[in-house]
Amino acid sequence: MAPTRRRAPGLHLERALWDEGHSVVVGVDEVGKGSWAGPLTVAAVLLPRDRRVNGIRDSKMLTERRREELFDRIVAWCEGVGVGHASPEECDDLGMSEAQRLASRRAFSALGLVPDAALVDGKWDFVGGGLARMHVKGDAVSLSIATASVVAKVSRDRIMRTEAEHFPAFAFDHNKGYPCPRHKMALQGYGPTTIHRRSWAFMDAISWRGAQRSGEERRLGLDQLRIPFP
Repeated sequence: MAPTRRRAPGLHLERALWDEGHSVVVGVDEVGKGSWAGPLTVAAVLLPRDRRVNGIRDSKMLTERRREELFDRIVAWCEGVGVGHASPEECDDLGMSEAQRLASRRAFSALGLVPDAALVDGKWDFVGGGLARMHVKGDAVSLSIATASVVAKVSRDRIMRTEAEHFPAFAFDHNKGYPCPRHKMALQGYGPTTIHRRSWAFMDAISWRGAQRSGEERRLGLDQLRIPFP
């Protein structure tokens, strides 16, 4: 979907917080919550008040190519960028809520700044510390959140494209670990890889060939076979 001026996010939420005396206002967004494989990723960004980058929208409104084109410009433009991940194992062991908190803490640590307030997309405060200001569909109206959504999405997509080289049958470069028919077929044929979230409910409905093999054996098998799926 091509960006339009009507859909362009702005700074009115940020300005309201600046006017309240919050000098360091960051935008926060996460990606990967609904994925079957790969990390959960959170990005936190601090925007300059006096400079803009044109074309930033909620990441879902931008093509993958456009997000990649914007990424380096965004990183150079922002006064601070932090990205944190929770691994598939951490998502399994901790549960999604705590995994979001963990990835958020890591993003804030990477940011290297102490925010006064954080604009967060949605209704769930995974930031904590009394910083979060939640806004449903905030990535459509807040430039900070929209920017964070692009940073989080590109950062995670790059990880999944790299993982696709190790698990070619799963086409992670296309589906990024999210549910789709090809992903389900690969799971049924080969079983979960070492980057799948094994505690997720979808695993209960999957029966796979060679279920007793270890994750490393499955990984090596896929690397060697490189069997394409339709």
